[in-house]
Amino acid sequence: MQTSCYRIRNWSEYNKALIQRGSITVWVEENSIEKWFSVSCTGKAGRPETYSDDAFLMLLVLRERFGLPLRALVGFITSVFQLMNLSLPIPSYTQICRRAKTLHERIARLTHRRGKHIIFDSTGLKVYGEGEWKVKVHGRSKRRTWRKFHIGIDAKTQEIMVCDLTTNSEGDAEVATRMLDAMPGRINSVRGDGAYDACDFRAKVHQKGGKTIVPPPRTAVYKGAKDGWERQRDVSLAEIAGLGGDEWGRKLWKKLSGYYRRSLVETTMFRLKRMLGERLKGRLLGSQRTEAICKSMVLNKMSKLGLPKGEWVPITA
Repeated sequence: MQTSCYRIRNWSEYNKALIQRGSITVWVEENSIEKWFSVSCTGKAGRPETYSDDAFLMLLVLRERFGLPLRALVGFITSVFQLMNLSLPIPSYTQICRRAKTLHERIARLTHRRGKHIIFDSTGLKVYGEGEWKVKVHGRSKRRTWRKFHIGIDAKTQEIMVCDLTTNSEGDAEVATRMLDAMPGRINSVRGDGAYDACDFRAKVHQKGGKTIVPPPRTAVYKGAKDGWERQRDVSLAEIAGLGGDEWGRKLWKKLSGYYRRSLVETTMFRLKRMLGERLKGRLLGSQRTEAICKSMVLNKMSKLGLPKGEWVPITA
């Protein structure tokens, strides 16, 4: 029997944030206009680049936010510049497509903040194939291709700190280890599901000064380590055993250790798919990686505008 419910306490501020998400002025900033033309010298033969990476990044972020095809994106930004009385040239849709293939290599970080408590998870984004209704009713008749989207969020702000897009063959712990390398500074804790119970991942978290809050498998063996990441894992095993060692003991350990905060990253995944779609538009992996980064940037921008804040309250009879 349910004895409590979750109540939102900042509806007024959250409603304003939801309205602001549709404002064009939020997405076209003066800084992007000032950096419209490229001033970098590549040192390579051929004509230098006309438009900067910031210009293409702004265009692709607008594309993800408003769900536009490339040709419609050119028309959209043309009308926006006309309303802003800007006489800037606009790249063609073929130029945008070409630069999107390699743009992800020059985007160093999603945010300049340094999160202390990171939560990792992954999900699938479809490239092409039948929809779920078609498969359920008529069965699978064509190939369906997916990419694996990995993110690490800050548990405090729910902002996406790092992300990566890979094929289905790469494991969660392997990719998360690489993403931790891209995060500067020290961290306090890292959370993830059982897929992140890997030696390299735990060692990397310990190297950065953090604690790994990942449930060990039911078949895990106590090693009796004195220090290092092995000691952290042994402590988790001992705590679960001290709480009974059964399913109830594991559930209680997850609650006492703060593991259940991992649900925040699942909420972030749900929010991203609902608002920006769960299908990738690009056909090449490079373009898809740029697209995944733009999705993350859009979601971070929306989160900064405002998120719902609530609390659990008892249900009165």
